[in-house]
Amino acid sequence: MNEAELEAGLAQTSNYRYADRVGGRLFVAGQVPVDADRNVVGRNTPSTQARQCLENLVTLITLHGYTAADIHQLTVYVVGPHANLIEAWGAVTAYFDKDVPPATLLGVTVLGFVDQLVEIDAVVERAD
Repeated sequence: MNEAELEAGLAQTSNYRYADRVGGRLFVAGQVPVDADRNVVGRNTPSTQARQCLENLVTLITLHGYTAADIHQLTVYVVGPHANLIEAWGAVTAYFDKDVPPATLLGVTVLGFVDQLVEIDAVVERAD
C-alpha cells in the first residue's frame, strides 16, 4: 500500500497490494466495504456494501490515473441468500447508471472481514 492510497482514505492493510499495473492495464484486488478506519460499513445491507466497494474501487483507480469508464471487467462476490446477490447487483447497476461493464456475480460462503457481505475486483484499461 502506498502513501497516496492512505491519503485518499483507503484502509491500510498489511501485506496487501491494492493494484498492479501491467502495461496500460490495471489489475485491481478485491475492494471491500470498509472506510478509512477499517470499519465495515452497511452491516447486513448488501447494497450499501456494494456502493462502498465501488467507491473504494473508483478512488483507487483514480489514483492510478484511470476513470470508471476504463473499467472493463468486474467480479462481484456476495455472501448469503440469493436476495443478497440481487440487492448487491441492484447497487452495481445503479452505480453505473445501468451500463455495467462485463461482470460476473458470484455467491460465496464467506469473505475476509467479519460482517462483510460484498467484495468487488476489476480489470481496468484505457481505451487507446
